Amino acid sequence: MARTTPTIYQVARRAGVSIATVSRVQAGHRAVTPATRARVRQVIDELDYRPSRSARALAGQAHDATGIVFPDLSGPYYSEVILGYEERASEAGQSVFILGTHGRARSNEQALELADRVDGLVVMGRTVDDAVVERMQAAGIPVVMLARPPVAATDTVRAENEASARALTEHLLDHGHRSFAFLGDPEGSPDVSERYLGFCAALRAAGTGVPPRPVPCGFREAEGHRAAAALLDSGPPADAIVAANDEIAIGAVRAARERGLRVPEDIAITGWDDIALAEHVRPGLTTVRQPLRELGATAAALLTERIRGTRTEPRHVLLPTALVVRASCGPHPEQEERR
Repeated sequence: MARTTPTIYQVARRAGVSIATVSRVQAGHRAVTPATRARVRQVIDELDYRPSRSARALAGQAHDATGIVFPDLSGPYYSEVILGYEERASEAGQSVFILGTHGRARSNEQALELADRVDGLVVMGRTVDDAVVERMQAAGIPVVMLARPPVAATDTVRAENEASARALTEHLLDHGHRSFAFLGDPEGSPDVSERYLGFCAALRAAGTGVPPRPVPCGFREAEGHRAAAALLDSGPPADAIVAANDEIAIGAVRAARERGLRVPEDIAITGWDDIALAEHVRPGLTTVRQPLRELGATAAALLTERIRGTRTEPRHVLLPTALVVRASCGPHPEQEERR
């Protein structure tokens, strides 16, 4: 009876790993832990597994696909960034795999699994641990960080936050506001952390005392509504609420109205991003515009350069943002004087 030739699937099953891990062990990638590497090699020896020439050739081909890891997939911010990314990736002839981690415990593992199926990966925010990104790089996987500081020698694409947050807060101070609240979670987002730093710097420079601690909340309107409701119910309302994004701000406007507060007459509320809805809510939302589609498109362009090997040195791109003044912060005192 002829001996059945062992397959990579049998090796993976007996070793308790994915077929991608078996391929990485044979290719000598350093992303595999020593214990896993030893276990896979032992099974390969036991089964006397030898990959066929066609399988080796196939393994060496490009996937013609890239992946992008987001913390969430709902909301106008993420959809605009994805549109920009997909458009540029499509121009480069690449398909796009999108992973939304949604705070799951397996985010690191899922990102590694996705990395096995694409030619390169964009990681947004704090969705994946630094150690995992370093592991991908060690395995030769091109990685670009989006809205996050660089990890080792990765490329980065970010929007300017701190200076614009300072300008926004100074604008509110010019309106005469002196009691502030900040809605957002600096611990959960590098972008929000920088916005809070700019907010605090402006208040310290104005001599308003110790800046208020942030009121942590997620980026969705419902979470902004809950955070603002709790804040407004806890004591005398602030003169102004600075929200970490437009959706939080829109939720805060709703919470203020439910409590009989007028925006901007009783309380000013500002956002960030300048999503389409920010201009059309009433009152129109004072916010900071950032180039959402350009963020995604730039990340795709940098990743394509890395995949094609046209560049080896890391690039760090900082895109400009701009203050957009509308009605939610109220008329400026100088306008009132002119009237």
